[in-house]
Amino acid sequence: MSKDIKETENFITIENIKVPIEGEKNLLVLIRKANIEIPTFCYHSNLSTYGACRLCLVDIEGMGIQASCSIKPKVGMKVKVHTAQIREMRRVNVELLLASGYHECTTCSKNTFCKLQSLARQLGIKEIRFKKTEKKSPRDLSSDAIVRDPSKCILCGDCIRMCEEVQAVGAIDFAFRGSDTEVVPSLNKNLKDVECVYCGQCTRVCPTGALSPKSEVSKIWADLHDKKRKVAVQIAPAVRVAIGEKYDLAPGKSTTGLIVTALKMLGFDYVYDSSFSADLTIVEEANEFLDRFTKNKNMPQYTSCCPAWIRFVEQFYPELNKNLSTCKSPQQMLGALVKEDFVRKGGKRKDISMISVMPCSAKKHEAKREEFSKEQYADVDHVITTVGVSRMIDEMGIDFRNLKPSSFDLPFGFKTGAGVLFGASGGVTEAVIRYVAEKLALKEDDIDCTALRTIDGVKEINLKVGKKEVKIAAVSGLKNAKDLIEDLKSGKRHYDFIEVMACPGGCVGGAGQPVYSKVKHRQKRAEGLYKADVTLELHKSQENHYVKKVYEELGCKVGKGLAHELFHTHYTDRKKHK
Repeated sequence: MSKDIKETENFITIENIKVPIEGEKNLLVLIRKANIEIPTFCYHSNLSTYGACRLCLVDIEGMGIQASCSIKPKVGMKVKVHTAQIREMRRVNVELLLASGYHECTTCSKNTFCKLQSLARQLGIKEIRFKKTEKKSPRDLSSDAIVRDPSKCILCGDCIRMCEEVQAVGAIDFAFRGSDTEVVPSLNKNLKDVECVYCGQCTRVCPTGALSPKSEVSKIWADLHDKKRKVAVQIAPAVRVAIGEKYDLAPGKSTTGLIVTALKMLGFDYVYDSSFSADLTIVEEANEFLDRFTKNKNMPQYTSCCPAWIRFVEQFYPELNKNLSTCKSPQQMLGALVKEDFVRKGGKRKDISMISVMPCSAKKHEAKREEFSKEQYADVDHVITTVGVSRMIDEMGIDFRNLKPSSFDLPFGFKTGAGVLFGASGGVTEAVIRYVAEKLALKEDDIDCTALRTIDGVKEINLKVGKKEVKIAAVSGLKNAKDLIEDLKSGKRHYDFIEVMACPGGCVGGAGQPVYSKVKHRQKRAEGLYKADVTLELHKSQENHYVKKVYEELGCKVGKGLAHELFHTHYTDRKKHK
């Protein structure tokens, strides 16, 4: 940071360095702008300021020691960040947290990327000077998607604010008082018995192992070791631009070929790409939209790729079930198609497993929905996250960075750029526009989709179709989706097609991805998908000749007959308080 700032300019002095004030909302942000990282548990830029962890302490001349997250910068402030007193206070705070919970790092699901563990190491804590309470509470394993371990909770409140402020669900909150305070689901029930939508964003911001995506690694290993069973695996678009972060590669670096090689080394018989079924989804969903738009029936049409969003509608807005696309998600389409193909070629449904590698925890619940099975066998048997599959790779001792890339297996490994875009918010919409534009003979030069590639919560684009205008929106984050729905109900807005992703930024910001603290990391992942789209030869889902072949082999047309049976679904009113 420059030391040549004029005295007339707005600045504060941080550790003898003059730092300009440029609209920062608090002192913590300004300090980080000066390339000084202050430890925090409870501060997230997209959440309200809580000020509970007392780790971001600074010494302000004339004000004494303050929490930097709750102090607004003022011209002339002189700030010390790492005095001996502050360092000792931080150590004491972290030691107290370590003493008050059951923190067994070697068996914790967040070992190596736990914030409490990282800060203890950063502060040089080698022993705990306080008596350990180790209050061991039973784990909540009721959810298909999330494991809750109250023994590891440090009461930072991050999960509560994420669930309420960003996702508008409010499934968890503080309960009881004093030393008995806990973070619990509503009425102290299990997660599966409350209005949790399984998006997992609480697990993403949880700094310890108190909340984490549920692991199915042992079940997948069991299938891989079963010599009588064939095991297929599919990889979601967002996985390829994030898993590299686990191996010190830059966010957004596409590692598609390396993932394929690693999965084949793990023992998977078939390695497929969810981008193939994303192309299939576009063909089905775009035709569904064209039919609805022409008939002006059940409009606007909402996308149905995100299972957390589907759960949100079923629980809070079941009257919109008729507006949801009846298309299954790409994960479920490919699961149903692969098993149908296996049976048609002489195999038995019980002899094949379908595994999904997803950036998402809600996909775990989706795979367990009863409507996504046939002959008592699920279309997708197990779902593993990006982080989970990296652990399988590490468990086998595979040197991921130095692998030679391999290709997906055909036919379900072939895709267009449109299918890859599904991993970023606005990507489904852009893929639909590429399909619809061709069907309606619109000029590509008149269509500008750049607005869909911003990181804003709600993005809009309009298409001119003759004398009509098609109004389209893409939204991520369920609070943004709720606000949009309320505006539609009140008549403040009007749309014909709406894409919703529960996770901010879309699947690239999913709960199963490597933990990120900076929005730019999430944006880099999205940019990685845009680059992948550019490098592929085909960019429209209707150009995927293997998708066309699917309909030929099934002996049906889009949305009809066996295609409707395999690729479409129905929804349920799950509202608890009517």
